[in-house]
Amino acid sequence: MALPSYATRGERIWYYTFRVICGLIFFFLIAPIIIMVPLSFNSQPYFTFSREMLTFDPAGYSLRWYEDLFTSESWMRSIQNSFLIGIASTILATTLGTLAALGLSRPHMPYKGLIMGILISPMIVPLIISAAGMFFFFSSIGLAQTFPGVILAHTALGTPFVVITVTATLVGFDHSLTRAASNLGASPSYAFFKITMPLILPGVISGALFAFITSFDEIVIVLFVAGVEQRTIPREMWSGIREQISPTILAVATILVALSIALLTTIELLRRRSERIRGVTLR
Repeated sequence: MALPSYATRGERIWYYTFRVICGLIFFFLIAPIIIMVPLSFNSQPYFTFSREMLTFDPAGYSLRWYEDLFTSESWMRSIQNSFLIGIASTILATTLGTLAALGLSRPHMPYKGLIMGILISPMIVPLIISAAGMFFFFSSIGLAQTFPGVILAHTALGTPFVVITVTATLVGFDHSLTRAASNLGASPSYAFFKITMPLILPGVISGALFAFITSFDEIVIVLFVAGVEQRTIPREMWSGIREQISPTILAVATILVALSIALLTTIELLRRRSERIRGVTLR
C-alpha cells in the first residue's frame, strides 16, 4: 500500500523506517536457514564454507550428503517412521478434532468454554510435562516404546490445531442449511457429507496439515515415549548431533524446510479459498 500524496514528512520517514525494521527482523529470523541450505551441498565434511564454495568452484559443491541420506538404513527407517506416525496421528487428530469442533459449534452446547479449554490444553501445558505424564501413563498400560503409543501421543498434540482451525471455519456457518436438508428428508450423515463437509473442508485440511507438521517435527514426546524401533527424523537428528556430527543433518534440515514451505503455502491457499467461500473479499 503506497503512501497518500498528503502524507507528511514525518509519516514518510516512519513509513520507510518501519519497513527497514521489518526487513531486518525478517533477515534475522531466516539467516540461519539461508546459511544452512548451501552448506548442505558442501563437498567437505565441515559445517563451514570452504574456500572452493566461497569462490564458487564447482569442486566445492556436492550431493554426497543427500546421497548419504537416501542410502543410509537408519535415516531411511527414521523417514518411514516419521511418515507412518505423522499420517496415522493426523488421521486420528483430524477425525477427533473435527467432531469436537462440530459439537462445540452448537449454540446450546453446555460447558463449551470448559471443554474448549481442555481440548486445547496440550498447546498450553509445557511439553516436557506432557511428555513425562504420557511416559508414566503409557508405561502403566503397556504402550510405551510402541508405535500405537507414539501415535496416540502425537494425536493428543495435533488435535488442538484441528479444533481451532475447524472452529474458526464454522464461525458464521449457517445451520439453517442443515435444518433445511433435514426437512427435505436428508439423513444427518447425508447432510453432513453433502452440505457441512464441503463448506468446512478448507479448515479441516488446514488443521490436518498443522497436525502433520506438529507430529513430523516433534522430538520431546519421542524422547520419552518412543523406543529404538520408533526413531523419527527429529530423533535421528538429535542422535546425530550428539554422537556423530555429519553434514547429512544439514541435508535433512534443508528437505524439511522445503517441505514446511510447501505445507504452509498449501495452508495459505486453503485459507484464501475458505474466505472466498464465505464471501470475504481479499485484497
